[in-house]
Amino acid sequence: MSFRKEPSYSHGTVARSAVVLVNLGTPDAPTPKAVRRYLKEFLSDPRVVEIPRLVWWFILHLIILPFRSGKSAKKYESIWTREGSPLKVHTQKQATLLRGALGERGHDALKVVMAMRYGSPSLPEVLDQLRAEHCERIAILPAYPQYSGTTTGSIDDAVFAHYRSVRNVPELRMVKNYHDHDSYIDALHDSVLAHWEANGRGDKLVMSFHGVPKRTLLLGDPYHCECHKTARLLAAKLRLTPEQYVVTFQSRFGKAEWLQPYTAPTLQQLARAGVQRVDLICPGFTSDCLETLEEIAIEAKHEFEAAGGKQFHYIACLNESPSWIGALAEIAEQHIIGWPTMMTPAQREAEKREAEAGRERALQLGAGQ
Repeated sequence: MSFRKEPSYSHGTVARSAVVLVNLGTPDAPTPKAVRRYLKEFLSDPRVVEIPRLVWWFILHLIILPFRSGKSAKKYESIWTREGSPLKVHTQKQATLLRGALGERGHDALKVVMAMRYGSPSLPEVLDQLRAEHCERIAILPAYPQYSGTTTGSIDDAVFAHYRSVRNVPELRMVKNYHDHDSYIDALHDSVLAHWEANGRGDKLVMSFHGVPKRTLLLGDPYHCECHKTARLLAAKLRLTPEQYVVTFQSRFGKAEWLQPYTAPTLQQLARAGVQRVDLICPGFTSDCLETLEEIAIEAKHEFEAAGGKQFHYIACLNESPSWIGALAEIAEQHIIGWPTMMTPAQREAEKREAEAGRERALQLGAGQ
């Protein structure tokens, strides 16, 4: 096995620390070509689709990509903004605000960037850039509160695969989940209350999480349990009784059984049972995206109203809400403990002097630069 060339290095360079906020990804444009390229990368991940590779190759390339790319492109076009993909825009803003929030907490020596598991900026691309900037300590912070092998596990795969060909591997800290983190639950609570104060309160709160095949639960994936714990903690924070909320799972794909109950059929059942208004929140998505803005705010709304429901209120994702940025900062801070990210001016000056002294020692021992 050969290792990639290391970036140029000068002795005395101060090592840096970084946090990488990683989201799922998005096409570069709402066009069939861009969507096809994105779907091919996404659906080729064995973490996402656990079907024998040869069988899945034919299904993906002969059925899904030729027929789904165009349909998906139209859906992306319906939610695209002047700034670009909502998911990418929100994630970039979150990373920028997170950098500021951590700076206010004293972590002024910490670099914060965003990356996408699929699409651009790609995770390997961002990790390479951090390597060039001599970041020797990197914390990977997924945008997914609940762990699943299909999401966070895939991020871990990509990170470890990237560093297999790197000679000088940095210290890595991987955030697994924060589905029950107090500040995350508080941010969701604030979001729901703000919506209720502005729009009134519905008859039922629906908490819709992204779905995964049921077999992942039976094989040991904790995602289902973590979603329900998030829902239970949020309901308790909102002082809801079990009759006042329901947990559902959306985005079912294929013929296999997925986690139930499914979101759309549940909304139809609620409408037929006489529920006039529902409020729906997607706690597992921290940035609004196709699955929330199109599948929920448009399609699910139509399903509810077509079945007789009168009012459907979608509660936006956390996006750049102050309480969420504060929560992100707290979660990140807990995973960088011990790193030299908080220094007084005197400590910073002492670090520079030590780096210069180290460079002199290295040169005396025969270092090239």
